[in-house]
Amino acid sequence: MSKVIVFKFGGASVKDAKSIKNLFNILFNRLRNPTIIVVSAMGKSTNSLEAIINLKVQKKDYSSNISIFENFHLEICQQLFPLHHSVFLELDTQFTLLKEKMKEDLHIDRYDEFYDQVICFGELISTKIIQSFLLDSGINCEWIDARSCISTDSDYRFAKINWNVTKQNCDAILLQLLKKGTVITQGFIGRDSIGKTTTLGREGSDFTASILGVCMNASEVIIWKDVEGVLNADPKIFDNTTKFDELDYKEAAELTYYGASVIHPKTIKPLANSNIPLFVKSFLNPNESGTIIHNVAKSNQTPCLVLKTDQILVSFRVNDFTFINESHVRQIYGVLEKLKLKVNLLQTSAISISIVIDEQKFKLEKLISELDEDFTIRYNEKLNLLTIKNHNSTLIKEITQEKEIMLEQMTRNTFQMVYKPSI
Repeated sequence: MSKVIVFKFGGASVKDAKSIKNLFNILFNRLRNPTIIVVSAMGKSTNSLEAIINLKVQKKDYSSNISIFENFHLEICQQLFPLHHSVFLELDTQFTLLKEKMKEDLHIDRYDEFYDQVICFGELISTKIIQSFLLDSGINCEWIDARSCISTDSDYRFAKINWNVTKQNCDAILLQLLKKGTVITQGFIGRDSIGKTTTLGREGSDFTASILGVCMNASEVIIWKDVEGVLNADPKIFDNTTKFDELDYKEAAELTYYGASVIHPKTIKPLANSNIPLFVKSFLNPNESGTIIHNVAKSNQTPCLVLKTDQILVSFRVNDFTFINESHVRQIYGVLEKLKLKVNLLQTSAISISIVIDEQKFKLEKLISELDEDFTIRYNEKLNLLTIKNHNSTLIKEITQEKEIMLEQMTRNTFQMVYKPSI
């Protein structure tokens, strides 16, 4: 069997009927090798399911939101298929399973577990629709449930991969199917040892593509985005952005760590370890070269700007008037690890520790309740965190003008600031 190629299509690339037809056009002349197609939920479906879950948490009626979720997918199908196509029966089965799952009890202390059992329906439904359309359009492809391949622990919403079992599953299931040609599966989801659905972190479909690429020893992985490649900043936020023709694995990994949304943070490492190139290309202009991420001898010096919104700045001051020491940092980090909260910025002073974290439902309250006996805790919500890699003084002066900065930090290569967004 010739070398496998992995394609990953995100939600924006399958947001409507026109987009799905474009996906077919991209694939039509590119299926020369055995191919794995990894697909995300359509459009903003994951956001819709999150809203449904949150209504249940609040003990509010979510039935109209489920109807909107259903109708969104049915309207797409009505533009792609004849009225009595078998895909409508497939979707009806998925919608019924979703409603049954939503009837189950939701305990706040098991929110993450419940979340994963519901959120997976976005990917399951999207891949059912796309497989049906590809089959009707003349592309023979096998549908598989990613959960039968991707084995994880039970760290719901942030599941860690069991690489040995996942490799065994891929060899047993994927290898045979790929001998026939093309396989379509879901991004973002896996399964733990007790059979429960897990997810790999928000926007984790990129990571799925990386996992399958490594397990199948792929020749390349291609992520299809709505941008022309990897840029030095988000063009929706910053002007005069620059596209990288190539980027080193380490540089790309660092940008994702700081929050660059073009690639999921966990995607790079497995590919780098296996020396598998990652291409980021535009589904709007598929013939353009995009960006290749691989080993690059020359380091990048172009300033890169990464903005993270909905940040929380939390400051801890010791109650007994002692100075901050390593034991205080360990204590705080122990709770952060327990709550699965990633620190985006850390700063210490003689009497306080300040951290910046993503906003996550229920987590801030738990963090405070775990630590308020030993620390006086203050926090500010709805902040922005801007990171400039390869900064210069002119750019910093320009970018900090007229901003209400709450905290800033600089190293040789990186400048970061937390500030209040303009109203």
